[in-house]
Amino acid sequence: MDTFFQLFDQNKEILYILILSVFLGIEVIGKVPQVLHTPLMSGSNALSGVVILGCLLLLGQTTSDDISVLILGWLALVLATINVVGGFAVTNRMLEMFKSKKKDNG
Repeated sequence: MDTFFQLFDQNKEILYILILSVFLGIEVIGKVPQVLHTPLMSGSNALSGVVILGCLLLLGQTTSDDISVLILGWLALVLATINVVGGFAVTNRMLEMFKSKKKDNG
């Protein structure tokens, strides 16, 4: 538990920036019109792909002694993968709405 508090003390500014960026992101996304949600989701999928690559590189270089980095890396990898898969599923579902239906001639 002491290592957690030491980690917090050493990275206080970074954690504050992370918390403020989460609130700012919620405000910005809340103001986006519905017409722009699909392009925004596409950009989010691209960013999540970059996060996945970064997680793989980080996990490949981390020693097995550094448990906190391994846990956070795997958590980021799982969440980014869920975001990419879910984004592609939603995009595919939306594209299916625009396909023309075949007529039955029978």
